[in-house]
Amino acid sequence: MLKNENLAYYCIIQKGKIWLENKTLPLRNMADNTLSTISSRVIGRFNGYLVYWLEADDNNDPANFYGLRELLHIEPALFDLAGRAIQLSYMLTQQRHCGRCGNKAALHSEQLAMQCQGCGVMDYPRVSPCIIVAVRKDEKILLAQHPRHKTGMYTVIAGFVETGETLEQCVAREVLEETGITVSNIQYFASQPWAFPSNLMMGFTADYASGEIKPDYEELTDAIWADADHLPQLPPQGTIARRLIDHTLSFSSSPYND
Repeated sequence: MLKNENLAYYCIIQKGKIWLENKTLPLRNMADNTLSTISSRVIGRFNGYLVYWLEADDNNDPANFYGLRELLHIEPALFDLAGRAIQLSYMLTQQRHCGRCGNKAALHSEQLAMQCQGCGVMDYPRVSPCIIVAVRKDEKILLAQHPRHKTGMYTVIAGFVETGETLEQCVAREVLEETGITVSNIQYFASQPWAFPSNLMMGFTADYASGEIKPDYEELTDAIWADADHLPQLPPQGTIARRLIDHTLSFSSSPYND
């Protein structure tokens, strides 16, 4: 049951960024919206309130539009809905033409999909499957640094699933390609929608099997084994990467883990 039909969460998207008030999603009356928008759709519910996706035009001041990472502190379910809005906005720009006949496509009047204005084919949001894996070696975890991490942050290994590849095969391949390490005992952990811009991160844990660290310097700037007492800067709380790291280090330090 809705708590207050006059109040709702609003995910207002402009050029891949989201409107925030006091660094969080606005919960307010639709009549209070002063931004210029071109469409509005309900994309879910959270805590008894409707959640709307509003697509803004380009005439709004960009000062109050932020990247999705600014919302990592909110409840995961609401964060995922904000990510859904960003992914749907991405669909508008990336799927604006039909892949079958080349005619223009437009947002369907009822479904969250693009419909060709020529042949009528429906084109739904495209999701790119990715793996992310924490590799254990005794009391240590395999961490890597990417060139894009200018602050010195280290994280776990991740990569896109290739055509015809299982998730487990992808885990083993990505770890081997990026670090030279082979793994065993690959186990599913959890998943997280990751709208940067349209990924689904599927998390795994794995055990070290063999090899010495040999970073692929086209992908990484460094790779290390780290224990809980000697950790570099890590991904922020709210990310599946941080959940994997915390879980792995907690498991490794358990007195019941022989």
